Amino acid sequence: MSSFQWLLEPFDLDHGAVPFDRLREDLYAPAFDEALKRARSAIGAIRDQAAEPDFANTLEALELASSGLDQSSQIFFNLLETDGTESMRALGKEVSPKLAEFSNDVILDAKLFARIQAVYESSQKGTVQLDGEQKRLLEKVYRNFKRNGALLPEDRKARLREIDQRLAFLSQQFSEHLLHSSQAFVMDLNGEADLKGLPESAREAAAALAKEKRDEGKTQAEAVVTLDAPSYIPFMKFSERRDLREKLWRAYLTRASSGEWDNRPVLLETAKLRHERAQLLGYESHAAFVLEERMASNAPTVKKFLDGLLQASRRAAEKDLDEVRAIAKRDGGEADIRPWDFGFWSERLKKEKYSFDEEELRPYFPLEKCVEGVFEHARRLYGLEFKERRDLPVYHPEVRVFEVTDKAGGGFVGLFYADFHPRPTKRGGAWMTNFREQGLAAVSGGKTAVQRPLVSIVCNMTKPVPGKPALLTLDEVRTLFHEFGHSLHSLLSKCHYRSLAGTNVYWDFVELPSQIMENWVKEKEGLDLFARHYQTGESIPAALVQKIKDSSRFQAGYMSLRQLNFGYLDMAWHSQDPARVGDVEAFETQATRSTSLFEHIDGTLVSPGFSHVFAGGYSAGYYSYKWAEVLEADAFELFQEKGVFNRDVATKFKDTILSRGGSEHPMELYKRFRGREPDPSALLRRDGLL
Repeated sequence: MSSFQWLLEPFDLDHGAVPFDRLREDLYAPAFDEALKRARSAIGAIRDQAAEPDFANTLEALELASSGLDQSSQIFFNLLETDGTESMRALGKEVSPKLAEFSNDVILDAKLFARIQAVYESSQKGTVQLDGEQKRLLEKVYRNFKRNGALLPEDRKARLREIDQRLAFLSQQFSEHLLHSSQAFVMDLNGEADLKGLPESAREAAAALAKEKRDEGKTQAEAVVTLDAPSYIPFMKFSERRDLREKLWRAYLTRASSGEWDNRPVLLETAKLRHERAQLLGYESHAAFVLEERMASNAPTVKKFLDGLLQASRRAAEKDLDEVRAIAKRDGGEADIRPWDFGFWSERLKKEKYSFDEEELRPYFPLEKCVEGVFEHARRLYGLEFKERRDLPVYHPEVRVFEVTDKAGGGFVGLFYADFHPRPTKRGGAWMTNFREQGLAAVSGGKTAVQRPLVSIVCNMTKPVPGKPALLTLDEVRTLFHEFGHSLHSLLSKCHYRSLAGTNVYWDFVELPSQIMENWVKEKEGLDLFARHYQTGESIPAALVQKIKDSSRFQAGYMSLRQLNFGYLDMAWHSQDPARVGDVEAFETQATRSTSLFEHIDGTLVSPGFSHVFAGGYSAGYYSYKWAEVLEADAFELFQEKGVFNRDVATKFKDTILSRGGSEHPMELYKRFRGREPDPSALLRRDGLL
């Protein structure tokens, strides 16, 4: 076997774990070439076979045709996000258009689509008998081909190919620009005056960062702050240096907005091409195209949904701002609160209202205990056990891998990888991904089998400092539970086909399993399982748990309005013709006017850093976070009614939601769990916005 071909074959490690220790960057290019060659050959064999089209020889064969390509792509693009060197990024920009071209070649193949259409029509007439999941896969594939140009004339197909290849390149370019511009900024902190107000944890982190940056030749300072969340957020909350908060805030809001790494032309071209693509396919806008395959169905429904939350959210947010202004005025701060002041005075207000300083929590949230905590939640709710496998290779020394088993049945559930801390080559934020989806796949000897998933969460959380473990903030603990919720969706999947398994669901449904997990961080029963002081081992005091619960609604209006702001901005870019946009800054300012509490500050922008919609899968879909909040608030009310660790409710949630993936319409799955459609008022009740 050639040195790279093993990348395309089933792996021989325990549970099919990825042999990361064998990976080299020079293997990817030839592996992609060979994988594309094999996939094209497999597709051609399906298309050109003499046998009459049926589900097995067409739909199921398609599901398996690109297994080697899927495997190598998942590994490469996951590692590009977590450890993206210059050469990896260059290869990403080279290979993305090739993958888009292959996808187009499949979707736009008239002869192949004719076979799919024949099976679909037979199913519609009832002349072929399929089970529920087979019907769902057939419908999904048929609609995917039809929606993405299978019926277009050849000249329009050619233009569609050009657009898709260009969009693939632009997505990679957007991510690269954002990473470079974010990593380029380092703010030196010189002496006690620059550190004033920062708690011990933030000072230690700033000193540790400075050592890293000194080693890289980027500073000579003894302490620095960067735009990575574990550095940026504490500084904005605690620093008494208003001028430095402003400097840091402006740096964050001007990322990728000028110079060599300017994303404004990239996002403008992306929006225009998405609109042109949608119109080529017969849709009014990119939003109309995307939302056809969402629970919300169309742009007017999304607008009505967002508008329905706007009034209550804005009213509460304005009250939140008034409270912040009042404490700032009383305590000698600026009478005119600016965006870089809000977090600082909010923290003061929170401490005063609830006698609650989030820094009090850090000692009770050592990362190791928090990881044990999410595992214990999974054990109590779903009967899962996690065992660390130090013998399996990982892609970076900081990454850990765990074998997940079903406690009751003892069967293998999946592998769970965890990558927690920032690195210069790692993009910001937090996400869950798969190195292998659950479902039917090619295995050794030309056979097929339903495989268990290889799941990973990637975060950018507080790093350990000399003499102390990584001590997380409450927000970081919530993030851990959130991404772990996504992981459970994949780990507990029991679908036959990968295309329908795990998180392969409508995007306004995919956040339900993740966001519902955040609720346990507010519950005493949940916190008591893991929140222990890293030095004394004592459990988090009941009084502190009560403060977490009491403060859980703190500035809920402000946070809701912030999410609506992103949702409206996303829809503004994608529900109209972006050719009319002359100035990105002016367009964004107008689009977010109703959800902005502060006057716009010239030169600052969200869109050039809005990777969710310009380099991720959330275009015309950012509203889904709020949509899913309605679902999870309504769903968690049942847990609260029956008991937050009630196994009957948890089993029902697992059996009707987590294990079913996209094998049925999400509303049907939800109604099966809850016994009815979701109550929209549940979110407003929980957040105290009614």
